[in-house]
Amino acid sequence: MRIFSAGLSLEVNTFSPLTTSYQSFLDDQTFRPGEHPPEPRMSTAAFWVARERAESEGYDFIPGSCFWAMPNGIATRSAYECMRDEILSQLEAALPVDGVVLMLHGAMVADGYDDCEGDLLDGVREIAGSDAVIGVLLDPHCHLTARKCRASDIIVLFKEYPHTDFVERAEELLDLVLATVRGEIRPVTSLWDCRLIASFPTSAPPMRGIVDRAMELEGRDGILSVSIGHGFPQGDVPESGARVLVITDDAKEVGDRIARELGEAVAAIKEISAPAFLQPAAAIDAALARVSHRPVTIADTSDNAGGGAPSDNTTFLRLLIERGVSGASVGPIWDPGAVRLAFDAGVGGKIRLRFGGKVCWASGQPIDADVEVLTCVADAMQSFAGSPVEMGDAVGVRTAEGVGAVLVSKRCQAMGHDLFANLGIDPLRERLLVAKSNQHFFASFAPISEQVIYATGDGLLSSDYACYPWRKVQRPIWPLDEAVRGRLLL
Repeated sequence: MRIFSAGLSLEVNTFSPLTTSYQSFLDDQTFRPGEHPPEPRMSTAAFWVARERAESEGYDFIPGSCFWAMPNGIATRSAYECMRDEILSQLEAALPVDGVVLMLHGAMVADGYDDCEGDLLDGVREIAGSDAVIGVLLDPHCHLTARKCRASDIIVLFKEYPHTDFVERAEELLDLVLATVRGEIRPVTSLWDCRLIASFPTSAPPMRGIVDRAMELEGRDGILSVSIGHGFPQGDVPESGARVLVITDDAKEVGDRIARELGEAVAAIKEISAPAFLQPAAAIDAALARVSHRPVTIADTSDNAGGGAPSDNTTFLRLLIERGVSGASVGPIWDPGAVRLAFDAGVGGKIRLRFGGKVCWASGQPIDADVEVLTCVADAMQSFAGSPVEMGDAVGVRTAEGVGAVLVSKRCQAMGHDLFANLGIDPLRERLLVAKSNQHFFASFAPISEQVIYATGDGLLSSDYACYPWRKVQRPIWPLDEAVRGRLLL
């Protein structure tokens, strides 16, 4: 048996003014055969599992390249085509193959391509042939298109948001691919379109209950896998929105019924699935009203790099400084220039620093403050679900007013609370932490926090999805339209 594996991941905010170039992937994560790290990452989980299990499962593993870039604006045509063609040429050189295991995101958009992964999978199918089993691991914030499903035999999505289960889902995918290659199962796909755009954190009800129900169904009545595609709310493509995917062992009627039932359950919670959002000033007021020995964490969701925002908005920083809130820290703030200036000053240096507020209209005005440089770390890291997350060169600083900040040279979102600890700011000793993230911070920050508060603001990402200038999405769809009904697509 021969298994080929590769990856290409980019979550595209089509409303972002930023552009994703080929260099973006080279700067973030590009692993070619022989270069892949020993540990799993969210962007390489399927590749990692396929490589690790080759000997025990008795197949030949043929590695391809894995590419990943931080969520951003639309990719250039040349960037996508270059990476696509590299993976396809590697697959062609690997022939014949019995299976293909791909780590994709599912919400990649490039100039001229609204469904990059669908295009890539069509190419994989053409080369690998109709008898090869194609398995794909996707992020739930994907555009779960019919094209992707038709080109693949098996698609599995992460179930959790925050996505802490990427290794478990990769194991699930490989199990199903191998079982299909060995003739033990005959996977059949059912796809339900919920016709809605919303956010579905899984850390608490009501979405928690739906995910638990989906997991309970697996292994019964021929149900092999159940995946809930949340969709990516900042992706304006024809097939944007939430969908439910059920894969059965030749039990199409069962799959259709379960996909519809779960899809209708998702639609029923669309208006209450996301937490309540406070404006920045109100969020700070609520945090300061809590008296505790543990910090209160505020999620700055409108400036989340994980959704394609620059992560250099200064609204929270400015409010905290103006109010003199000592013992509050914000991070990560993307500002390579300020990082370099702080490195030049060195640990303990006291300088007048301008930082943040640089990239676009949603960044706010720069902060000019007297700061002390707490720590300078080259190639700094934070952690997520046991895996390292790169931050580039990074510094911790604290203003004269007592407000701390983590400045990074590689754009990223807050994922682990060691984001602060690794940069000289003890998160357990702060009164208030502002994490620039929408939900991935939760798994790490919630256990150390007295309370978690979700805030919106004037960053690039609005929590009001109807305010975006949608052009391509198929209508009607909620919340852009009221009269909507779900439908079975496959």
